[in-house]
Amino acid sequence: MNARPDESVVHGSKASAKDLPSVDRLIRSPASAALLAEHGHTLVAGEARALLDALRAQALAGELPAAAVQPAALDAALRARIETRLAPRMRRVLNLTGTVIHTNLGRALLAEPALQHLLAMMAGPNNLEYDLAGGGRGDRDAIVEELLCTITGAQAATVVNNNAAAVLLTIAALARGKEVIVSRGELVEIGGAFRMPDVMAAAGATLVEVGTTNRTHAHDYERAITERTALLMKVHTSNYAVQGFTSSVDEAEIARIAHAQGLPMATDLGSGALVDLAAYGLPHEPLPQEKLAAGCDVVSFSGDKLLGGPQAGLIVGTKDAVGRIRKFPMKRALRMSKLPLAALEATLRLYLRPERLAQDLPALRLLTRPEPQIRALAQQLAPAVAQALAPRFTVEVAAMQGQIGSGSLPVERLPSAGLAIAPAQKKGAGRALDELAAALRALPLPVIGRIADDRLLLDLRCLEETRDVQPFLAQLTHLEATTP
Repeated sequence: MNARPDESVVHGSKASAKDLPSVDRLIRSPASAALLAEHGHTLVAGEARALLDALRAQALAGELPAAAVQPAALDAALRARIETRLAPRMRRVLNLTGTVIHTNLGRALLAEPALQHLLAMMAGPNNLEYDLAGGGRGDRDAIVEELLCTITGAQAATVVNNNAAAVLLTIAALARGKEVIVSRGELVEIGGAFRMPDVMAAAGATLVEVGTTNRTHAHDYERAITERTALLMKVHTSNYAVQGFTSSVDEAEIARIAHAQGLPMATDLGSGALVDLAAYGLPHEPLPQEKLAAGCDVVSFSGDKLLGGPQAGLIVGTKDAVGRIRKFPMKRALRMSKLPLAALEATLRLYLRPERLAQDLPALRLLTRPEPQIRALAQQLAPAVAQALAPRFTVEVAAMQGQIGSGSLPVERLPSAGLAIAPAQKKGAGRALDELAAALRALPLPVIGRIADDRLLLDLRCLEETRDVQPFLAQLTHLEATTP
């Protein structure tokens, strides 16, 4: 659309492409000089070019406001583009979903000693594969093997980059080209369509299913063993529960059957608790210690779930079985790097002081947080949140039911409390809640809640007073300006 002859920049007319400066002219402005000094020519010139291209497209469409081509506006737009380009994609958020170990929000939080050790080890050279005593090449497994053996009672241990890798490596090392017997009721699928049958195939082993979906007996394993059998395996169904007319065979019985035939037995625990959660008032989760005592040759589990550390796949067991796994060529492709290994070592050291664990390990601290304490925090925060969202929304303190998360104890709930936010008007309530959820996610420190029963729920179990409350409150004025 052409501008009328009497329109001008002063009177608010649309700008044309010819009103735009060249890239060279834009980056030679006084304001751009500071950007060049801070960021260098490559980034500033690239963003200036992209900015002018975008503005030119607007101008050709007749949609470029004249104010946008003023020097101050161009300088501000260029600075904003550079800040956006340099802003990290991975950001800290406030997890108010009620799921403590949230797969999509990074799972377990690292403990302060782990963060400090991580920073110290990444800031300079370290003895990742260097034997300080002997002065020669070392083994990175040695950094955590003694700790794992001490905590679990295993004869040997090794680690890889996640538990899926641990399962894959175990099967490949112990049963490649042969058969692995697993109960049909344990052919699990976890997030990302990671299925046990697919893992078997990728590891080069043949899956032999025994029993039925709901019932498997000892004789099913015994009858399935042939000269091609290399491994009996049990998979902990941590992310679902089969209830009713069911029957399964425990690790001790499967290990007895396997060892009678000279075969190893492995179990995948998935979540990987290293302490009895029942001692903290939580439901019991199977422990590697228990499975090793039952006769398992290999136990695999995760590092970033109930263990409370970084992403890792931990393998503990007998010297023979772990030795075969460690020597298998695939191990090098799956090994942990120095960064998560440092965090894992520091996290495992916390387990040497079990009396302090609920205080020092964030995952356990959040899981065991008393409901009255959470409710008191909700009552403290409710007036400020209500003021920020009035008059469009109402806010009340409400009882909530959270969960452990990441496939751990899926049917168990954690009594909690938080803020239930509802639209003041029923008409358009769904849209209003979606808009509010989006506004919370757009805050400088994004807030992630969940919508249920026509309310936006902010479960406060994971909002800690010493770290999170002040940043949360400081954002409320920004929320007043951004919510409709």
